[in-house]
Amino acid sequence: MAFSDPQSVTISGSTISLPRTGSGVDTGTFKSNDGLVAMTVASSYGKRTRRTLKIEHSKVAPDPLISSQNVKYSMSTYIVTDTPITGYTVAEAKAVVDGLIAYLTASTGARVTQLLGGEN
Repeated sequence: MAFSDPQSVTISGSTISLPRTGSGVDTGTFKSNDGLVAMTVASSYGKRTRRTLKIEHSKVAPDPLISSQNVKYSMSTYIVTDTPITGYTVAEAKAVVDGLIAYLTASTGARVTQLLGGEN
């Protein structure tokens, strides 16, 4: 079963449509019309099952050394689940993911701010 087409993500209050741009064995890709935001959903199977959802974001901003020139900058963020082949149901694994997401977003995202600020 595949993620529906299109997907959407909200960044800084703007909802961005991500039409499907690729599909392969155990992977799907979605990209905004301007190419600045992309989402990849993938699964890999071996001794463990790994599922990844990745968002890549790009922007154009002034070069800090030559302010009259613009440069393309990019970043990415992932969520990865790594589970044994047996031992966890989808519901049990989802409960762990839900716990992580709730932890990161509690107090208006304070934990994400700490993470991005380099705290450990």
